[in-house]
Parts: sequence; C-alpha cells; structure tokens
Amino acid sequence: MNGRGKASGGAVGGGLLVAGTTSDAGKSVVTAGICRWLVRQGVRVAPFKAQNMSLNSFVTREGAEIGRAQAMQAAAARVEPTALMNPVLLKPGGDRSSQVVLLGKPVGELSARGYFGESGGSSPGETPYAGGREQLLGTVTDCLAELRRTHDAVICEGAGSPAEINLRRTDIVNMGLARAARIPAVVVGDIDRGGVFASFFGTTALLSKEDQALVAGYLVNKFRGDVTLLEPGLEMLRGLTGRQTLGVLPFAHGLGIDEEDGMGVPPARTKSRAWGRVSLRGAVRESVVAPPHGADVLRVAVCAVPLMSNFTDVDALAAEPGVVVRFVDRAEELADADLVVLPGTRGTVRALAWLRERGLADAIARRAAEGRPVLGICGGFQMLGERIEDEVESKAGVVDGLGLLPVRVRFAAEKTLARPAGEALGEPVEGYEIHHGVAEVTGGEEEFLDGCRAGSVWGTHWHGSLESDGFRRAFLRRVAADAGRAFVPAPDTRFGVLREEQLDRLGDLIEEHADTGALLRLIEEGVPEGLPFVPPGAP
Repeated sequence: MNGRGKASGGAVGGGLLVAGTTSDAGKSVVTAGICRWLVRQGVRVAPFKAQNMSLNSFVTREGAEIGRAQAMQAAAARVEPTALMNPVLLKPGGDRSSQVVLLGKPVGELSARGYFGESGGSSPGETPYAGGREQLLGTVTDCLAELRRTHDAVICEGAGSPAEINLRRTDIVNMGLARAARIPAVVVGDIDRGGVFASFFGTTALLSKEDQALVAGYLVNKFRGDVTLLEPGLEMLRGLTGRQTLGVLPFAHGLGIDEEDGMGVPPARTKSRAWGRVSLRGAVRESVVAPPHGADVLRVAVCAVPLMSNFTDVDALAAEPGVVVRFVDRAEELADADLVVLPGTRGTVRALAWLRERGLADAIARRAAEGRPVLGICGGFQMLGERIEDEVESKAGVVDGLGLLPVRVRFAAEKTLARPAGEALGEPVEGYEIHHGVAEVTGGEEEFLDGCRAGSVWGTHWHGSLESDGFRRAFLRRVAADAGRAFVPAPDTRFGVLREEQLDRLGDLIEEHADTGALLRLIEEGVPEGLPFVPPGAP
C-alpha cells in the first residue's frame, strides 16, 4: 500500500473505523464491502469489531466463538476468521444480562450495569465477569495491533452510535477504540429511515473535540432515486461540519448476507411481552426469487422463538429455488408448512415455555404424529427431546421436553465449541457447534449429525449443516417425500458460490459509489489534520 507498504518486518498496517448514526445503519455490510474492494486491489485486509452484542455467532477453526458478521467480513476479506477479529462478544440471555465471551471463550454472565461499570455488578445467581473497562480496552487494542502487524489494513466496525453520551466513558468499540488506536472514522447513515443530515450533524456535534478530530467523513447508505437531488444537501452538510460525504450507496435488494440479530422486521404486538422481543410473524427470509425446479414449491416455517440464535441456518434453504422460508409465531401458521424448523436459542427452557403458551408445541406434536417433517437445530433439538436438566442457563432444574425424540439433555457449565464434519444421508457434511446442553441419544431410527431421527422428526446440534450442498439436497428430497410434495431440489445450487457473489456485490457498491481514493488515503495516511470542531461538543 502506498505510504505504508506491506505490513511485515515490524511495519504497522493502516486502519479505519466504520461507525454509524444508529444501529442497523449498515456498518456490517459497509465494512464487508470495503474489505472485499480492498482484497480485490491486492491489499491484505482483515475485519475487526472490538465488542459485539449478538446471538448470531460462529466458531473459528481454533474453536473460538465470534460474531457471525465478523466471520462474514473475514470471508469478504478472503481470510480465515479468528478470535482476534471479535475479542469481546456479548450474548444476551434476557433484557438485563449477557454472557461475556472473551477471545472466543465464555468467561461469565454480567448485567448491563456491571458490564458498563455501574454499581451493582452482576445480578443474583449470575457467574460474575471480573474484568473491567481498562482490561477490555487493553485486550481489544492488543488484538487490533496484532492484526495491523500482520495485514496491510484493518477495517473496524463500530457498534450502535458513537454519540451514546451515557456510555462514552466505558466505550471500547467506537471513539474509545479510535482514540486508543489513533485511526480515522467514517460515519454511515441510513437515508432510508429519513433524517440522515440531522443524524450526521447531530452525531458529530455530540462528540468531544478530541473525538471529532477523528471523524473524517460520512457515507450515505440505502439511497433510492436521483443522487443529484441529494447533492445540495451534501454540500450544505460539508459547510456545516467541514467534512466530506465519501459516497452515496444505493439501496440494494436481496443481499442476503449474515446479520447480527435484527432482520428488519417491524415490531408487532405479541401474546406475551415477558420475553421482551417483537413478533416475526410472516417475515420472509430474503433470498433470490426463483421458480421451483420441480412441480411444487416447498414451504418452510421457522418458529421465531425467544432469544433466537443463528437464524442464518435457514439461509441455505431460502437460497434454493422453490423453497419459501417464513418466520412464524402462531400455531395456525404451521398448517400449510411442509417443514417446521425449531432454531437455536440462548434460552432453551424459555423458548419451550413459549411454544407451549402459544399452542405451537401441540401443533408440532400433531405434525409428528401425522408423519410431517420437523427439524430441530441446537436449542430446537434440545426442545424436541424427552427431558432437559438445566442448572446452568435457566437454572430451572428438570423440565419436560416435547418428547418427540429419544434424547435427554443436561446443561454443562462448559460450553461446547466445535467444528464437526461427517456424513449424513450419504453426503459429506460440515457444521459448527455452540451449546451448553449435552445430549444423550437413547434411541431413534437413524443417527443424524450426532443427533437422531425418529419418524419424520430430525434433530442435531450442528449449525450450518444445510450449507453443505449435497446434504441439503438429500434432506430436502426426504422432506418433500414425507410432505407429499412434487418438489425437486435444483441440481446446481451452490450456496458457497452464491455467498461469494453477494460479497462481490458489496465490493461493487464500494467501488462504484464511494470515493475509493479518499477511503484509501484515510487507511494509508491516518487522521487528516485540521478537521474543524462542531459545537456544542460532548456535554
């Protein structure tokens, strides 16, 4: 890279922070897009997110758990994901506490007040995490420094907004990281939500003078229409802030990349508000629209359980021509489904109670009795068993499962993190495991990815198994036969190729619609001098 050269022999690679005016502004996809654009220029690049809060996670080859968005960004950069890329991962277990995963391994549970350094620490019954902000900041800056030593550039993703003034003192992922590592920041705003100019100005004006000195420009995301109509506003914004807008990225349909948690589904009233989540009823997993290869479509209903994790397991199904994937939360919505999926969850016992409360448990039991297909993955697999003994996650003791698989589950204090590979339905399969529950399979008609099958009910702890193309096609043929559908899987759908195409689309968005010269100068040369202060600054 011009100005720095390759990151070797003690040289330090360039860095850039991609911050956002809000959560879901597009930081993850912009970071991935910049990574893909850079690697296509011959730059050795790595993604980084100091602190992530997500139930959608991944296991690296060394057995470390990181946010799945960072694994996606690593794929965009064409490098193997490692724990260095997401040193702190918070996995919510409810509205007020999260499991703290440090460098890929769980180290305890902590309340929000305890994590952010307020009095009160962990809640009763939690296994406290003893680390503090200073220790975490040291860990994340060390990880970033290591990545910069071994790469030409590191593209860092922020979290939420850098202008959360109540959290600035303990920030290690936005301007706290940028200050510690002395790297420039660009701020992404979602114009599709409206108010993007106010968001850019307000975000900048709420930062301290020292933080503002690192904010080098803005990126408009999800723009629809004629960009010339936007240009007068961009010029006025530059006059107000002294900072350029470095690109206007158009709204792109059907990207289908791995997300952290949200699926862009508007809130709806739920039957019970006890779980603190929104309804996903009727939400369709975004995918390429394609007609079925055979005579029929195949309808998949995914139960949107509380604290749902790794919902990306169904992306490979949604990528199949003729497969329609919906998230549901009502029993009647299972009636026309050819396959029901119980996905992973961070709260297996809670999700089980939710299924019973809504009548979904009875509806699933009726399906099984009728020989209609059901698939449980990880927490969903555990719920399908006979009994759950949990003194770790919910501390509920012994709880009856749905009784549809001959499986008994005991929650262990140590989390299983693995990258298994094997064979099922005559096809090779790879996956990954993230769970505290240990399953004892006592019967069944067929072993299934370290789980089992009983009748038309299937269960496994393996996430990601459906991304194995041959296995996915074999499984869908079995489902179609049991469901009585004339559905035929397309013989040429390759999920890995489709994912690569989507990542290339992200790189194209950056290359075609961003000021790549300005971005490269920021990465290579660091923070520009003389960026003006925008009053009033931090309170």
